[in-house]
Amino acid sequence: MAKRLYEVWKGKNKFIFRGRLIFGPDAKSLIITLLLIIVPVIIFCTNVARNLLGETSGNIAGYAILMVTVVFTIYVLLLLLLTSARDPGIVPRNLHPPTEEMCYDSSASIDVGRQTPTPRLPPTKEVIVNGVPVRVKYCITCQLYRPPRCSHCSVCDNCVERFDHHCPWVGQCIGMRNYRSFFLFISSSTILCIFIFGMSALNIKFLTNDYGTVWKAIKESPLSVVLMVYCFIFLWFVGGLTCFHLYLIGTNQTTYETFRYRGVERPQVYDRGCLNNFREVFCSKIKPSRNNFHAYVQENERGFTRGMNSEGYIGNLDGNRREKVEDDREIGGDLLKISQRREAEDA
Repeated sequence: MAKRLYEVWKGKNKFIFRGRLIFGPDAKSLIITLLLIIVPVIIFCTNVARNLLGETSGNIAGYAILMVTVVFTIYVLLLLLLTSARDPGIVPRNLHPPTEEMCYDSSASIDVGRQTPTPRLPPTKEVIVNGVPVRVKYCITCQLYRPPRCSHCSVCDNCVERFDHHCPWVGQCIGMRNYRSFFLFISSSTILCIFIFGMSALNIKFLTNDYGTVWKAIKESPLSVVLMVYCFIFLWFVGGLTCFHLYLIGTNQTTYETFRYRGVERPQVYDRGCLNNFREVFCSKIKPSRNNFHAYVQENERGFTRGMNSEGYIGNLDGNRREKVEDDREIGGDLLKISQRREAEDA
């Protein structure tokens, strides 16, 4: 009986609605992210916004504050869904290694005194990008040479085009097809934090005018202060992340490239100028997915192999995969060590 692609998918992704929505293996972390957004908004709407309605009775401003909060929160949640439930740019696996790229090593094996050439795939090859030679690596798991800027995420166990990082907060890789919605999500979350902080401070100001002192105002609405502290803390996180990705967009870099090649002088192959770099991210059409997870696949199409059997190439597969998992999960906190380890291996 024919099965759908998502039912035989070799990656670690999770699917719902028969493959129409795809998540990473750590999709449960979305529950925490949703609570971090929804709970403060509910507290704000049921306490602070209600107080503001009373302070501005007969004025449309109080209702406008409430409506803006609700609408903008829905917008942030939609961006979160677009980021976490979309194919980030997964490159389909090959059924077999690319035989056209194979070369033969006559010294690899000896049979009864005669040298027998052994087929091997070079671990890297060069391609030309914008007139500059770029070295791309062969992925043993996916049995293909990765496109430029592509990397294999061992959390999801997929090669992802224009791989930026694996984000545990959205439970998904951030790549070519969901980077725009990811940036809009973190930047909109920053604006929402600033808005709730400002409105909570305004509520304290109104209460201070009514009760005479700030201390009495805080005692009257302690949740306003709690929301201000909460938003201030998270503003450092999402606001800093927004500023960092503004820099990455302006220079046309990814998080992985920035820390992977830290301290290494290399040509800026993809930098087209600040304005064009922003246009590429926000104004270009998102490419369709290479995978139709809802489609049926034939029996022979499900015969994916985990790697080629060429002796000498897969010897360090397990070790490399463990290191890659660390790279993908810790890319936000330990990226300098990653760069140093990679440089030591290359040496």
